[in-house]
Amino acid sequence: MAEPLYRVELTASFLECLDAIEGFLLEADAGFAFDALLAELRATVFPNLSRFPRIGRRYLDNPPQSAEALAQLAALPAGAAQALREYLHGDYLMLYTASETSAMVTLLSIRHLRQLSFDFAKLWPGAWR
Repeated sequence: MAEPLYRVELTASFLECLDAIEGFLLEADAGFAFDALLAELRATVFPNLSRFPRIGRRYLDNPPQSAEALAQLAALPAGAAQALREYLHGDYLMLYTASETSAMVTLLSIRHLRQLSFDFAKLWPGAWR
């Protein structure tokens, strides 16, 4: 007998991150990549998470080191940090949880990998000539 499919739910923060990605890609003259991302989410990511909810790496397998991130993790309800998982798909990193009791995957955040880097030219104007 096949495993039951999990329902995939998008949070408001995930949708806000999608808006930020769209702006990021439009600024980089790569608006076509946003349409491709949406298609990949529908055709690949959501079905994968529905069938294999534990496909992503446990977030705490490689815990953050910054004081700010550790404080945010500590502020989560008991056990919530243990449920966080990361899913890397192409140029995108997603943060999600999977609940066995409700058979639901909840997508919390998504970032384009280049959004995770620093823009050193803006940090030190004139230093890159």
